[in-house]
Amino acid sequence: MKNSDAISRRGFLRSAGALAGSSLFRLSGTSLAAIAQAACSARDDAAAFVTLDKAEARDYAAAIARLIPTTDTPGAGDAGVIWFWDNVLGNYYAHLLEPVRGLRDRLLTETDGRFADLDADSQDAALKAIEDDGRFEIWRILTFFGFFAMAKHGGNKDHLSWDLVGYNGHHAAWQPPFGYYDAEYLKERADDG
Repeated sequence: MKNSDAISRRGFLRSAGALAGSSLFRLSGTSLAAIAQAACSARDDAAAFVTLDKAEARDYAAAIARLIPTTDTPGAGDAGVIWFWDNVLGNYYAHLLEPVRGLRDRLLTETDGRFADLDADSQDAALKAIEDDGRFEIWRILTFFGFFAMAKHGGNKDHLSWDLVGYNGHHAAWQPPFGYYDAEYLKERADDG
């Protein structure tokens, strides 16, 4: 394995989180608020999908689980990212639904219509076969964004990804700690007190 290939999973996820946060897929506060409650409620209640039908949700969920797989740490499947997809593709990113579905059609052609039923290695090979398609970037960005977004937006269930990368975002934005420096200061104060 080349040294450039030897990136840790945690390092990769940190980099992906930074990319997702600065990507073209930024949502305005108003649009995020509109998406947030419905996605979170649907995920937590395991409600029926609104935008995706069962078969396509099953295939997308399988693909999402391979893009950020569960290993010794939680993956995208654990974080409920499919609920984020269902919500944003039915709302503010509805214009991406057809390209997303088009890539699924290509994936099903590659796998004789059985993607979700394949083992993990076969799923990885099938995804590798379609990763040169420009629409694949939409899948990746939606997955990373759903994994790292605030839990109330449908993914990142129970703040799994934040806990994974050590981000303490479980407090209100207007309360300290505002960053690493504040967290260290507050920790020192607590130790001195």
